[in-house]
Amino acid sequence: TGFDSDNSSGEFSEANHKVPEMLDVDSRQSNKTEKHNGETEVQENGIKRHRTSLPAPMFSRSDFSVWSILKKCIGLELSKITMPIVFNEPLSFLQRITEYMEHIYLINKACSHADPLERMQAVAAFAVSAVASQWERTGKPFNPLLGETYELTREDLGFRFISEQVSHHPPISAFYSEGLNKDFIFHGSIYPKLKFWGKSIEAEPRGTITLELLKHNEAYTWTNPTCCVHNVIIGKLWLEQYGVVEIVNHSTGDKCVLNFKPCGLFGKELHRVEGYIQDKHRKKLRVIYGKWTECLWSTDPTTYETYKKGEKRGSEQKKKSNEDIKSENDVADDMPEVQETVQFIPGSKLLWRINSRPPNSSQMYNFTSFAVSLNELEKGMEAILAPTDCRLRPDIRNMENGNMDVASREKERLEEKQRAARKERAKDEVEWHTRWFHQGPNPYTGTPDWLYSGGYFDRNFSDCPDIY
Repeated sequence: TGFDSDNSSGEFSEANHKVPEMLDVDSRQSNKTEKHNGETEVQENGIKRHRTSLPAPMFSRSDFSVWSILKKCIGLELSKITMPIVFNEPLSFLQRITEYMEHIYLINKACSHADPLERMQAVAAFAVSAVASQWERTGKPFNPLLGETYELTREDLGFRFISEQVSHHPPISAFYSEGLNKDFIFHGSIYPKLKFWGKSIEAEPRGTITLELLKHNEAYTWTNPTCCVHNVIIGKLWLEQYGVVEIVNHSTGDKCVLNFKPCGLFGKELHRVEGYIQDKHRKKLRVIYGKWTECLWSTDPTTYETYKKGEKRGSEQKKKSNEDIKSENDVADDMPEVQETVQFIPGSKLLWRINSRPPNSSQMYNFTSFAVSLNELEKGMEAILAPTDCRLRPDIRNMENGNMDVASREKERLEEKQRAARKERAKDEVEWHTRWFHQGPNPYTGTPDWLYSGGYFDRNFSDCPDIY
């Protein structure tokens, strides 16, 4: 969730880092496919098969020290700090946002339910699943250039998505997605505030996320939890999400309160999510529990309380261990190697389970199958994409292909071009105008937001800025 600065020093080079041989494409691909024009692979059912591997595997970061860069930045805002490309992953932050849509089946499930309580449970699961792809993703996405865009249409999943970098300082990304069946609209703006605290980097969430279920005339809003990356100085990097997320149904007054728990003493609460759904009279209707890295369940409040009381009585009977007690800071430095699975409460209903990752995911920046496909540039795409689309960024493309030194030089060139354009606008007293989004109040919360102006899919890109 990090952001680069446009104050690139240009001193970093990965010329001496050789990338291993290219990864093999997943050998388990179905034989019941055929290739059209020698490029796009299509299954018998007509649905396009997306790639299952990146062109080149990631490289080791063990020879590089984040501390050498961050030691002068304790307590400072990180959006203006330049990080070498070696700490990136080959995706723009706009593409990272698109990963919200990986579990779109939960939106479809919410649309299909007649019961508003069932819809809220599905929406809560979708909100949790949106951060699940970040698990073990310690690479930093590229900071989008001002005016950069990303589009994704997935007919097999039933949605299309468009995003734009609408501000550079502070960095703000706006997005809009809609169902191809006109059943939902999903939109928002994100501008996390990042700070370095010595041993960790924290991304405080800013911006409202809105989901509209058109068939039910309902709108839900929420804000993401805080994301924290630990062990940035020494040790294995690991992520945790913490904070309270409130999902509000503005039509019924129902609310879902989810507590993403911090690691805590001994790491017992690592990755845990607990919460409840209440109606407009504050009566608890369901209890939700699980882990954002694994799964999410819901159960009746009475059943949950009974189970917890029994669990508490059982724990009180156990004798305390004589092992040395670690401080909470020690636990934060050393993530437990063995993670507990979610303790199932009899009678619970499964709301969501994380997708399994590709077998070679660890060699591909811990990407999910969905993430692997995001920067895919198929034959003929360049003719229809906006010239500002992330797929056309030369630094990201070269990093994905394993050309690290070229990627580093391209990144510096793009940042220099962005600075020059900004100086030119300042000289001529010309204001930057966004292309596909505009500022305005969120229609449900009244808070400042960025709203989709429409027209992107008409594909009139004649007035798009030249940013690459």
